[in-house]
Amino acid sequence: MKRLPILKSVMTPFPWWIDIDEPVEEARAMMREHQVRHLPVKDGGRLASVVTERDLNLVLESERRLPTDASLTVRDVCVDSVYVVEIDTRIESVLETMTERKIGSALVTRDDTLVGIFTAMDACRVLASLLHKLRGDDLEPRTA
Repeated sequence: MKRLPILKSVMTPFPWWIDIDEPVEEARAMMREHQVRHLPVKDGGRLASVVTERDLNLVLESERRLPTDASLTVRDVCVDSVYVVEIDTRIESVLETMTERKIGSALVTRDDTLVGIFTAMDACRVLASLLHKLRGDDLEPRTA
């Protein structure tokens, strides 16, 4: 293998995102509609955080669920710190950081503008492709 793939070629470009003050039910509906498990969060147009399907499920489906009249917003459930990388960051550095921090995504920016998201699922797809190439398989990895 001569070259590793670059982040730009393996990230999910132009991800869906949600405003920090939207209701959590809106975030859940967006995730279901677009079949994603991570949504970047913006506050006043500025990248602020990420909300995950797991975060929403913990809040909305727990036995200690808040009363149904509680108006939870994305702000109430999104993570306090988010991993943001510039698009030219080396993929192995992104993978190492995601592993060390035990996180499932990195938000990808170019000049502080959101341009993509790289998730654990993207990493699995890259690994499968690299393994196929190493073995000399003619088959591309399955995507579903």
